[in-house]
Amino acid sequence: MRLRPHSAENALPLVIEPEAGGATTADALATWCETERDQVEALLLEHGALLFRGFDLRDAQRFEEVALRLAPNLKNQYLGTSPRNARSTYTFTASELPPHYPIMQHCEMSFLPSAPTRLLFCCTEAPPSGGETPLADCRSVWRLLRPEVQERFRDRGVRILRSYGAPGQGSKLDPWQLKSWPEVFGTTAKEEVEATAAKEGTRCVWRSDGGLQLLREQPAFVKHPVTGDEVWFNHCQVFHGDAARFEYRKIVERQRTPRGVGVALLLEVLTSAKKRLKRPEDFATHCTYADGSEIPKADIQHLIDVFWEVMVFPKWQRGDLVLIDNFRVSHGRMPFDGPREILVAFTEGQRVGEAAA
Repeated sequence: MRLRPHSAENALPLVIEPEAGGATTADALATWCETERDQVEALLLEHGALLFRGFDLRDAQRFEEVALRLAPNLKNQYLGTSPRNARSTYTFTASELPPHYPIMQHCEMSFLPSAPTRLLFCCTEAPPSGGETPLADCRSVWRLLRPEVQERFRDRGVRILRSYGAPGQGSKLDPWQLKSWPEVFGTTAKEEVEATAAKEGTRCVWRSDGGLQLLREQPAFVKHPVTGDEVWFNHCQVFHGDAARFEYRKIVERQRTPRGVGVALLLEVLTSAKKRLKRPEDFATHCTYADGSEIPKADIQHLIDVFWEVMVFPKWQRGDLVLIDNFRVSHGRMPFDGPREILVAFTEGQRVGEAAA
């Protein structure tokens, strides 16, 4: 295999390609990944993300075969917020959100105490425009926060709020509405939902409209389970009530499209309307400090500025596979035009703060 940095400016992700004339089949890559598992783990620890490029990974089944060699402990219960469709036993579409929706940087399921250690993406159809899955080293994010902002997050922690709709409740009239809680938990039995939430240290609040609110307090950062480095690890920059409009301002600066300008203006209007019509605790998603006090908008803006300072934007090619250390590197999604399919797989969770075996 040939190894090279993604670009002259940034080694994230490290690109792994077949040698000239080398085998490019999914079977060949799967065999190499299994044979060189120790090398793959060492490279992932060093770089945070690996991009396998030039291999014939054109569908969910081939992706899954390689993913199981890279991460044998894949999981297929998804307790996150993004709408996804299953493609095979362990692979899903990364997100079914509309192409213009921003997906801000986040470490997968960082609002759970048992977050996946590894995340894998595969491109089966590359978009003609936009649609990158940007990556950011969250060690750098934590280090680059202004000292007073870092101190507030370190001392006060965060509370994450997620509100899911009642069974059968649609979300077409509310662009922020999440899935229904039976879609998330795979059951309509409230006692089963409560048992699952309790295992994850999350409190359930059943709403009068049949919906479910989940609340959890957590630190703003974790220590990497192997290196011990402090890493920004929570969903504030995704769930805060002002995050989407701050993010889209950045997107407009980068993409400079008429649609982007229109969406940015719409988000400004909708965010203002949402704040007038609803209390923050009634939002579909929100975050505060752990004691329930509001996080200043200026701190969220600063946090997003820092993410954009360190983000990289690899352009997808069909057949690409990206392996991510979820306790170090975050990901997101840029708006796009045309068809796009990115598949995802993820590992069993590891309790935050525990060392890897």
